[in-house]
Amino acid sequence: MRYHSPSTFEDAARIAAAAQGVTRFLAGGTDVLVQLRSGHVLPDDLIDLKKIPGTYDIAQTEDGGWRIGIAVPGAALGAHAGLCKDWPGVVEGMELVGSTQVQGRATLAGNLCNGSPAADSVPGLVAAGATVEITGPEGTRSLPVAEVPVGPGKTALTAGEVISAIVLPPRGDKAGDAYLRFIPRTEMDIAVVGAAVSLRLDGDTIAEARVALGAVAPTVLLVAEAAEAIVGTTLDDSAMDALAAAASAACNPIDDKRGTAAFRIEVAGVMAKRAARIAYDRAKGASA
Repeated sequence: MRYHSPSTFEDAARIAAAAQGVTRFLAGGTDVLVQLRSGHVLPDDLIDLKKIPGTYDIAQTEDGGWRIGIAVPGAALGAHAGLCKDWPGVVEGMELVGSTQVQGRATLAGNLCNGSPAADSVPGLVAAGATVEITGPEGTRSLPVAEVPVGPGKTALTAGEVISAIVLPPRGDKAGDAYLRFIPRTEMDIAVVGAAVSLRLDGDTIAEARVALGAVAPTVLLVAEAAEAIVGTTLDDSAMDALAAAASAACNPIDDKRGTAAFRIEVAGVMAKRAARIAYDRAKGASA
């Protein structure tokens, strides 16, 4: 195995593009190191990104959004008051990944690039309208987080490309978000269903909304019909019922030992309603 420690993302992309065989990037390492120890993956080239400047930074952008470095661990997200105030749903999704020890290393970028449909941090990012900055042999491009996963364990990144930052848009006034999941155990389990909602109010009425579901399809779903069900409402009972119905209708889950497809379909509607209520209440609090 060849170990590389580049000082720029451009160098990392160049190394990855020239590599032959299996290549892995190392940021937090909570997936890669487990794969190495188990023998599941033995990379020919291991590219350590942690020494690249800015990888541990959380910085506000000129327009009021946020730029998050690819090595920022979940624990650091949860300790950042500004980010927690603007995007609590994004933070709480990442804070559900693993144990306290894992939180000291696990990253948003790693959780996203793992390609799991049940990744806890991804629905919140999708609902937020987050994008990723991708550096590759041809330069830098931007891609919505919703378009990064293309199947279980697969992403839209091409050979030599690496995520170099995660970017959250400006939160704006009278807005809130939330993420919830259902798991069989009380903690440290894989989501059977995850639901994230981000919305903005005009008075008491929902003016904009985005709804994302995890663990109910081969990739995290952005469900436009579920968002449309609550836009223009004050989240009354009929709107909540329409939201639940749209969320459940969008599901295409599997049966496995953690839950049947029918169970996941029903729970998706329930979790979407609960997440929407929390997001709405947060938005009301933000507008007070």
